[in-house]
Amino acid sequence: MLLASVVVVWEWLNEHGRWRPYSPAVSHQIEAAIRSSDPRGGSVVLGQVDSRLSPYIIDLQSMHQFRQDTGTIRPVRRSFYDPASAPGQGWQWEWENDAGTWTAYDMEVAIAIENAHSRQQPCLDLTPLGFCYLIDFQNMTQVNRQSQRCRRLQRRADMAYPLVSGPLPIPKGSGAGGATGLGQPCSCQQCMLVLSVKTNTGGAGVQTLGRRSLTMQRPKNSAPIVSKPLSPSKSATLGRGQHVTTPPSPVPSPSPMVMKPQRPPTSAATVCHAPLPPRSSLAGLSRPALQRIAMAQSRALIASGVPTVPVKNLNGSSPVHPALAGITGILMSAAALPVCLTRPPKLVLHPPPVSKSDIKPVPGFGHCCRKTTKKQARKGKTPEEVVKKYLQKVKSPPEEDCTICMEPLGGPSGYKGPGVGPVSRAESVGRLAQCGHQYHFQCLVAMYNNGNKDGSLQCPTCKTIYGVKTGNQPAGKMEYHVIPHSLPGHPDCKTIRIIYNVPPGLQGPEHPNPGKPFTARGFPRHCYLPDSERGRKVLRLLLVAWDRRLIFSVGTSSTTGESDTVIWNEVHHKTEFGSNLTGHGFPDPGHLDNVLEELRAQGIIEDDGLMEK
Repeated sequence: MLLASVVVVWEWLNEHGRWRPYSPAVSHQIEAAIRSSDPRGGSVVLGQVDSRLSPYIIDLQSMHQFRQDTGTIRPVRRSFYDPASAPGQGWQWEWENDAGTWTAYDMEVAIAIENAHSRQQPCLDLTPLGFCYLIDFQNMTQVNRQSQRCRRLQRRADMAYPLVSGPLPIPKGSGAGGATGLGQPCSCQQCMLVLSVKTNTGGAGVQTLGRRSLTMQRPKNSAPIVSKPLSPSKSATLGRGQHVTTPPSPVPSPSPMVMKPQRPPTSAATVCHAPLPPRSSLAGLSRPALQRIAMAQSRALIASGVPTVPVKNLNGSSPVHPALAGITGILMSAAALPVCLTRPPKLVLHPPPVSKSDIKPVPGFGHCCRKTTKKQARKGKTPEEVVKKYLQKVKSPPEEDCTICMEPLGGPSGYKGPGVGPVSRAESVGRLAQCGHQYHFQCLVAMYNNGNKDGSLQCPTCKTIYGVKTGNQPAGKMEYHVIPHSLPGHPDCKTIRIIYNVPPGLQGPEHPNPGKPFTARGFPRHCYLPDSERGRKVLRLLLVAWDRRLIFSVGTSSTTGESDTVIWNEVHHKTEFGSNLTGHGFPDPGHLDNVLEELRAQGIIEDDGLMEK
C-alpha cells in the first residue's frame, strides 16, 4: 500500500475521444459527494455548483455522466496528479476559441505548459503530445505549425483541485496480483473509485440493477408502496405534452446534491426477476447496449407487477422510448424526484433529395466547377532573393531579441541549420516593410525554406502576408450550385451547396512527408451557404482560396488523431444542413463574418473576390 497525497481531477470523455477536465469547483463537489455518500455510491447533480451544467448528473457506480434533456451518456474518470503540478497549484491554461471565449486545455497539456512556463522556456512544442501547435510564452500565443494561425492563450489563477491523502493503488505488477489495501485488482485511475465501491458493498443486491434502481425504501411496519403519478405541477415536461413521473417517496427526500440509492425490500412478493447483468459490466457498454438492457428491465418489471417509472403521454402522440425512461431510473436511483426528459434533437446532415432539374447555377457565376492540379515547382528567385524583396536594411539593430531564434538582434542568428549561407553584418538584420517587425535575415530565410516556397512571406509576429500566400492542398475538385431548400435562419433564400472531392494520393515536396501516401477521409464533403448576396460573396472568396490551395491541407487530424491525412485548413465550413448539433450547422448568425475574417487571415480580401465576377 502506498500512502501519499495527490490532486484529484474529474474528467469526461468527449466525442473526439479526449478526456476533458471538469472545473475545480465541480471536482470539489464530486469529491464531497463521495465522502458524504452511502458506501454503495450515489448520483451527483452538477448544476448545484455550475448552472451551465444543470442538465447533467454523474452516476458514481457506473462512472457515467447523464444528460437529462437529451439522454446522452458519457464516461467519466477520476485522475490523480502531483500536488505541485498546475491543477494542484490552481493554475488554469486556456486558449481563445472562435467565439472569443476561453477554453481550458486538456489536463496533460496544461501541466506540460505550466512546467515549461515555470522553467522559463521561451516556447513549447506540443507535437510530442499529439498536437501540431507551438506555445509562444513571450507573446502568450498558440501557433498552428501547419497553417501558422495564431490564437491568444492565458494563464489564469483559480482554486486548486481537491487534495486527497491516504492509500493509493500499487502500480500494476507489484505485490501479489496487484492487490491493494483498498481491495482493488486494478490500479488504473478510473477503477480506484468504482472498484472500491463494489468491494465495500458485497451481496447480490448491489451487483444487480433490480428493484433497488427503480423503487424507494419502505420503512418497517408500513404499507406497501403504491405507484401513482405526481400532480401536474410536480411532473416534468417531456417534449410535446409528454410527462414522466416517479412514485412518491415514503421517506424524507435526500439532499439535492447527492441522490443515494435505497436498500431493496426483502419481501418475496416484491422481488424483481428481471435477468439483469452486474452493474460492474455497464461501464464499458455503449448507449445502444444500455438502452437494450433498460428495455429488458422495464419489460420484466412490468411483467412482475413491480412499480416502475410510469411514462404518461398527455396528447396521445410521440410516446417516450421506454429505454430512455429505464436509463433515467438507473441513473436517478429512484430518488423520488421528477425527471426532466425531452426528445433529443435529430441530426440533419443533408437536405431532402433534389432532382437534377431543380439544381441551378449560382447567380452571377458563369461556371459550377473548379479543379486544382498538383503544384508546379517555382523556378527563378532563390529564397534569399524572395526574403530581401520584402525587407528594409537596419543599420543599428535595437536591443531586443529576434522572436524566431530568441537571440539578440545585435548578435548572430541562432539558426545553425542547412540551407542558409553567411551574410554580411550590414545585412544580418532586416525590417519587414509593411509591419515594421525586425528579424535576423538568416532566420527569415530558414522560415521561408520550411514553408511552401511560393514566393510569399508571413510575419511570424503579426501574421501580415507579403506576396500571395498559397497552401499545400492536394489535387481535387470543387463543385457549387443552388438547391431549392432554405437553411435554418435563412428562410428567405435558397441554399448554395458546395461539394469538395479530394482523392487520396502521394505527398509532394510541399507536404510533411514527401513520397508517403496520404488518406482522404469523408469525401465528398458537402457544405452549405445561404444563397444571399453575402453568401455569394463568401463563395467567391472560397473559390480564390481553392485556387490558392488553402481550403485543405495534409497533416494530423485533430478529430481522429490520424496523421498524413487531408484536413481542413482553418477556414470553417458548415457541413450540417438542417440542424446545429455538432456546431457545424445553422442557424449561426456570425458564420459568414467569421469565414470572411478567416479568409482575411489567409491573405484573401474582398477585392480578390471581384476577380471572380
